[in-house]
Amino acid sequence: MRILVWHVHGGWMEAFVRGKHEYLLPVEPDGGPWGLGRGGREWPVTAQEVELATLDPDTVDAVVLQRPEEIAAVARTLGRRPGVDLPAVYLEHNTPKGDVPFTLHPLADQHNIPVVHVTHFNKLFWDTGSAPTVVIEHGIPDPGLLYTGEREEMGVVVNEPVRRGRVTGTDLLPDFAGVAPLRVFGMGTEALPEALNLKGFGLSEERLRIAGDVPAPQLHQELARCRLYLHPLRWTSLGLALLEAMHLGMPVLALSTTEAARAVPHGAGLVSNDVDELQRFARRLLDDPDDAFAMGMVAREAALERYGLAKFLTAWDELLADLGKELRVRSPQPGTEHRPPADAVSVNHDTSVGHDSSVGHDTERTHP
Repeated sequence: MRILVWHVHGGWMEAFVRGKHEYLLPVEPDGGPWGLGRGGREWPVTAQEVELATLDPDTVDAVVLQRPEEIAAVARTLGRRPGVDLPAVYLEHNTPKGDVPFTLHPLADQHNIPVVHVTHFNKLFWDTGSAPTVVIEHGIPDPGLLYTGEREEMGVVVNEPVRRGRVTGTDLLPDFAGVAPLRVFGMGTEALPEALNLKGFGLSEERLRIAGDVPAPQLHQELARCRLYLHPLRWTSLGLALLEAMHLGMPVLALSTTEAARAVPHGAGLVSNDVDELQRFARRLLDDPDDAFAMGMVAREAALERYGLAKFLTAWDELLADLGKELRVRSPQPGTEHRPPADAVSVNHDTSVGHDSSVGHDTERTHP
């Protein structure tokens, strides 16, 4: 199949573009959220950059939507309506924001576009009404067993931790820096030292070691040298960096929020909302490299089983194959092509607003 999909969430796309299809990635001269294309990533040649305005509409077999605004963008540019005369799914990366657990999903109560959640937590907390829903859990291209744990540090991966603040648990970092140094990777982490002001907590600035935004291969190598992985995020669907750390063979510490309790099995580290307990457990692993290694092996085995790439791609292949069948069943009879179907797609905000990513449903492109 030839699948139109915007490069919105780089970590998720790392897995998706490794399937057997052709992936059409819109590109614009200035890049940005509506035209990032491959974004310089080393993806298979089947991940092709395309100019949406010149794309032959008849060559597109399906679209994977990730923002409500994309429905209008596709219809306007290709002249084909997602879910009506173009097979479509809506991929929901994020936990709901707003009046949880009463947040109504933008595609609630329509029946032409299935909503695909990346976690069972997302499906549970989003109110999608009568819309068809399915869960396809994350898949991770296996970076390999790289863990050494030679550094008596805690590794943390978080993008824009100052802007996102309590969402990413940034306020908890000084507590853990009091136990051992933190090596922090991700976009915008250079602003952390000033924002956290460890001296105000009586801690040396050396306890915060900023590694910055580095390419994935370097990230995996450097992160795997840390004794353990710390995942302090409060409200995120499920951090891909957590799953990557588990693949690397790292023991992990995480808050018991959203999907973490499902992702991290017993014996792979500790999942708890008791920050003091997490700090004590961190100290235990820092003092016992053998115990840390053993827990990391449990984490890796669990990650490979649940979040392996093959399982992920198979689930998507099955869903995409079903899309075309369902659309053919709903196809209008001759002479009725221009009549809107009874359950034509509508979303819970105005989709006629062009490329304004600040409108309506917020897709967080900085998910770690």
